Amino acid sequence: MSDGLDPEIAALLAQSGNGNAEGDASSGEEVLSPAGEADFNTGSSSASASTRSIHEVDLSRTEFAPIEKFTSDTPSDVFNDTKYYKTALTGENQSAQRVHQILSKYLTCQDPKDRAVYRQQIVTSYWELLRGMVGKMAYPDTPMPKKMMVRFGVLLPSLFRQEQKDYFSRIFIENREAEPIMYVDEWFKEIASGRMGNSATDEKKQVKTANMTPDQAASAEQSRLMQLQSKNSGKLQSAENILGIKENERRMLETELQRNIEELCKHNPVLGLDNHLAGYTEQQRRLLPSITDTLHRLSKNDKELSKVLEEFKEAKQTYDNVQDKINQGGGAAAATNDTEAVKIEFETVRQMAKMTVGRRGNQFPLFTREFYHCTERGTGTRENVIDVLRWIESLDPGVFHRIHKNIPNRIVPYVLLVPTYGDRGFCWEPFDRYNRVTSRGRIVVPMYPKDLKIAVLTAVADLRWQVAKEKASYYWMEEGLTGQYYQHFDQMKLKGDVKEFFIEDYILWMTKESTGVQRLDKDVRGIFWRNMPFPKALKEDLRKRSLVYDELCKKDANREMSDGY
Repeated sequence: MSDGLDPEIAALLAQSGNGNAEGDASSGEEVLSPAGEADFNTGSSSASASTRSIHEVDLSRTEFAPIEKFTSDTPSDVFNDTKYYKTALTGENQSAQRVHQILSKYLTCQDPKDRAVYRQQIVTSYWELLRGMVGKMAYPDTPMPKKMMVRFGVLLPSLFRQEQKDYFSRIFIENREAEPIMYVDEWFKEIASGRMGNSATDEKKQVKTANMTPDQAASAEQSRLMQLQSKNSGKLQSAENILGIKENERRMLETELQRNIEELCKHNPVLGLDNHLAGYTEQQRRLLPSITDTLHRLSKNDKELSKVLEEFKEAKQTYDNVQDKINQGGGAAAATNDTEAVKIEFETVRQMAKMTVGRRGNQFPLFTREFYHCTERGTGTRENVIDVLRWIESLDPGVFHRIHKNIPNRIVPYVLLVPTYGDRGFCWEPFDRYNRVTSRGRIVVPMYPKDLKIAVLTAVADLRWQVAKEKASYYWMEEGLTGQYYQHFDQMKLKGDVKEFFIEDYILWMTKESTGVQRLDKDVRGIFWRNMPFPKALKEDLRKRSLVYDELCKKDANREMSDGY
């Protein structure tokens, strides 16, 4: 890495060793003070955050909107700022000092063994630096270099190649798609502002109320109320969704009834008897049982609608009451920057980052051309990940569906994009433990993988497995998708983690079987065909390619005829 070091940075680091804090006027690059003397302890921030809408689940949406532009036409100047490095580290106390010292040694060291030691030290010291920075992501005056450092892992822009710098400068900073796909700085901003709860972890030891300070007790009560609100919001959204479906069903039935009655009430005059009208025609007589059937369906619909309406009223009243109590306690404003929540989430995100890389992977936390080998479309930016998710949903339409009262609700999970050199995404939680109905799950995707499509597929497959497993509960080895797959796994006497086998098979299902290339075991193909079916158009295309898929289509038809599908 030092062999390809920019001359300006090499000169800068050489000057650090000599205690020269002045810059090289010819380079125009920022120059740092000596490794042991750098001062990054100035500056302050104030808390504030704007309201976001990505947390509201819109059950009316059926798919991701196509990405029209993947990068901006107007590049940002943030990475060309000659004071980027100093700005990123300013105000971070001793943790910034330590990162600066170790990075200086790492970049100039020639001995491989010493470089390995410094590289490991950077991992530890960098995460300690982030620990103190992430809470500032909610502040409106947080300098852009700090945000870009947390978002992309870019601490020293000189570690870019020029084409890489140009590309990262064109990545959209704002969430133009309004989808719940977030970078790390945005994730912490939402946690700190209270708009998003902490990711699930093992139960923490509760502090006894008697030992709490008044502020802690108030915060605990607000947290409890927000958990109740989250739990009830699922019931409210679900009831409103079902109510809308029932109202639409009633509207269609009433329109059909009105049309049939109008047709029934039309009578032609009798030839030669102008004062009299003819009886029902044969076509009108056939309408009578249809009208009777419609009336029965309307009666059934009315009973169901009345029940759902009462459930909706009750859920809304509860929601409003809890919201009033939250507002009385200060509401979301009381937690403008919840430092305790951020501290807890930081440890969780650090664990997430490690999991994307794995024990034997590259844990280096900084962006550097030495390890970044992605193409522009293969980098885990928000737009690229949404595009992959859109492709996945086009082949597996039910991938984000969660069934409640026999109604599928499309709920896109939160997606955290972590700047790591990992290759596998994963599901952290399938849904919020306080709201299993309409809450978003959480999946994690590495930004710099070897293959972005595979990284996203592993995360989605993990989500698929965990949602199905939670749905089957204690019977996950017997019922549903997980039950059928586990029985196959057991019959084949396979060894290892059943979920890992499922993920690998899901990848083959999406990348090979969807194109007609048979790579799965016959039983697995049947399980996936029934539980995660391709769109009808794709099925029809596949059946023309092979008798294997034609046979599966025939089984579909048989199940439909026997009402067992």
